[in-house]
Amino acid sequence: MGNCNDEPGRELPRDSAEHLQGLAEKTIAHYDRFASEYWHGTRDHDVSQNYAALLDAIQGEPPYALLDFGCGPGRDLRYFRALGHDAVGLDGSKELVTLARRYSGCEVWHQDFLAMTLPQRRFDGVFANATLFHVPSQALPRVLDELHATLKPQGVLFCSNPRGNNQEGWSGDRYGCFYDLDTWRDYVTTAGFAELQVYYRPPGRPRHQQPWLASVWRKA
Repeated sequence: MGNCNDEPGRELPRDSAEHLQGLAEKTIAHYDRFASEYWHGTRDHDVSQNYAALLDAIQGEPPYALLDFGCGPGRDLRYFRALGHDAVGLDGSKELVTLARRYSGCEVWHQDFLAMTLPQRRFDGVFANATLFHVPSQALPRVLDELHATLKPQGVLFCSNPRGNNQEGWSGDRYGCFYDLDTWRDYVTTAGFAELQVYYRPPGRPRHQQPWLASVWRKA
């Protein structure tokens, strides 16, 4: 994985807004192009363990106000809505937003992760399933701060990301960051969250066959 040059022969500062936006736009364009393929490839994935991890950690009586951060084509939104929760989606891909609205029947916001406008203290839980790893490391503290602010007091953040040894860069046309647990823990605790649970997925396999790091956090 290497760095991204937004224009041939022009190296932008890695923490510049222009550079970061270029990373986001190329990644979003990938999902726009392959929205249908992505939907057919993921709609039958079993993420019931992740649903339970989020919902079991939320305090108070349901129904809950939930934000599906990076909702994709709406599989998880539809599940949460079927349970009676007030679920709202957010995704940077216009094509995926269209699919999610149609499939889930939920409100879905078309917003780039790096340019979000989120309501303060609106949600009991945020479900970030296979999404936050697309946020460049330079922007991750700000994005986590925004998710912290949109949660109600004692609200819960669920995250699942492909794990690695803190590599960052391009995988084809998608930008990604692949953290180990210690690094991920540092980012999320610095944003003001308290750790509730950590596990690896898929369940029932040896660790080297569990590429996903899942974690549950409470707004402190």
